[in-house]
Amino acid sequence: MTTDAPAAGTTVVPSEPPRSDWTLPELLRRRANELGDAEFVSAEGESISFRGLDEASDRVATALGRLGVQPGDRVLALALNSVAFLVAMLATHKRRAIFTPINTELKGSFLEHQVRNSDPRVVLVDAELLDAFTLVDTNGVGIEHTVIIGGDGDVPVGSRPAALAATRWHGWDELAATAVDPSALLRAEPSDVCTIMYTSGTTGPAKGVLLPQAHLVLFAKGAAEATALTPADRYYVCMPFFHANALFMQIYACLWAGCAATVVKRFSVGAWLDDVIDCGATATNALGVMPEFIYRRPPDPRDRGGHRLTRIMAVPIGEEWGAPFEERFGVRLVQGFGMTEINMVAYSDPADPVIPGCAGRVLEEFFEVIVADPDTDEALPPDTVGEILVRPRQPFCFNVGYFKMDDKTVEAWRNLWFHTGDAGRFDAEGRLHFVDRLKDRIRRRGENISSYEIEQVLNNHPAVFESAAVGVKVAGAGGEEEIKAVLVAEPGATIDPAELIAFCVERMPRFAVPRYVEVVDALDKTPSGKVRKQSLRGDGITPATWDREAAGIQLRRS
Repeated sequence: MTTDAPAAGTTVVPSEPPRSDWTLPELLRRRANELGDAEFVSAEGESISFRGLDEASDRVATALGRLGVQPGDRVLALALNSVAFLVAMLATHKRRAIFTPINTELKGSFLEHQVRNSDPRVVLVDAELLDAFTLVDTNGVGIEHTVIIGGDGDVPVGSRPAALAATRWHGWDELAATAVDPSALLRAEPSDVCTIMYTSGTTGPAKGVLLPQAHLVLFAKGAAEATALTPADRYYVCMPFFHANALFMQIYACLWAGCAATVVKRFSVGAWLDDVIDCGATATNALGVMPEFIYRRPPDPRDRGGHRLTRIMAVPIGEEWGAPFEERFGVRLVQGFGMTEINMVAYSDPADPVIPGCAGRVLEEFFEVIVADPDTDEALPPDTVGEILVRPRQPFCFNVGYFKMDDKTVEAWRNLWFHTGDAGRFDAEGRLHFVDRLKDRIRRRGENISSYEIEQVLNNHPAVFESAAVGVKVAGAGGEEEIKAVLVAEPGATIDPAELIAFCVERMPRFAVPRYVEVVDALDKTPSGKVRKQSLRGDGITPATWDREAAGIQLRRS
């Protein structure tokens, strides 16, 4: 039995579910009972309450049951940020089936790989994204139904992509109007694999991470507590739902805390301040290059005091702009360390000043973390950089492998530790620091060099809009690498490579100064804002690459 929304002025403290109820459907039902018609999510002009989402997902779960969806079946969603996305996800979980959100930028072979790997019974697709299936071959894939979101499902046969033409077609409204059949609503368990989320796939085919219910609930709990969310807060969500940060650490963190979220389709640096002011947001997340882009936007009188923001979860934070960002916007920056596979294993301490790269203290109730020699997996002493290895202390609060990729699962779990592929260190105070992706570290002249640290210098050059530093193999490097800086210029600016090198010489060790410079129109990124460095390494030295040694510039020892 649900209740009405709390009376005005009434403070409701949402209850924490026992571990036996650590599933998203049970968490939603708990909040529906406690908060009723209080607003939960507002997205693109549509709003839904806690109770409304519970009831709507019951109806769609019943509809999915009538479409034959059984426990363990996959429901693939190529869908933009919307209320329907969340309804579909919770409905899939109420059938104990596996929701599989897909990057909305995918098409052709990229999309085909994930469709084939997940082998869904049902495909949910936004009407405006339907053309993404045009060059996808689904021969042999067991898709039985196509559901069109944002349309009535009445797509002319001649306009249906061949990949989905043989399926039965339905409009979203058809599913949303289904009368609830209680027998169709199956109780989820914390151990249920309920979601497959694909990694960015920057170094090979994207891997489908198998995520149990308790894993998702812990994501929500950890993020809500790290940002001290209460029912009085409002989260501004401008990242895609197919990404763990937006879905688990923002939307479901709000579900854990019982607060509201305002959702937009995508991040826009130009619209960001207006958006957070208009919706009254008190918290938001900014991943990858987003926080630096926000900081580099022209100053606005409303930057401090013109909004209600008090904290922003941001990773990574640069040395040059971290503290000034907090001062300029009057907010607290929260850092952490995690990934889709392992959850968030550490968060920064609000009592500490902002320390760039410091993920904070490990959540020791849930995780065991060491920094190890990447070759031997032996733990290293404090202030020694190695690979971050993680394993869970609690059941089902961690991934259970990669779907249909047993070799990748075994590779990641070497010596009973999950290998993150991230370089880090513990400081003397026991705080975890992220240094770089292991594969993004550059080995040159006997030194291990952080590409992140190089980029922080490059990005502070007045003519540089953004940068990526990579190691490239060249003749005469003795098996090591030379550093190449790939740059995007500020609008209207011109980058002089020789002057840039002089700028770097003043600001970084000699061994870290790039040898090669190349200016491009844009850097190719994943949807989460990470630069696809593998392709930059693969490009190597091109006709457009400037070489300081060929230009006669020699670096002197300091």
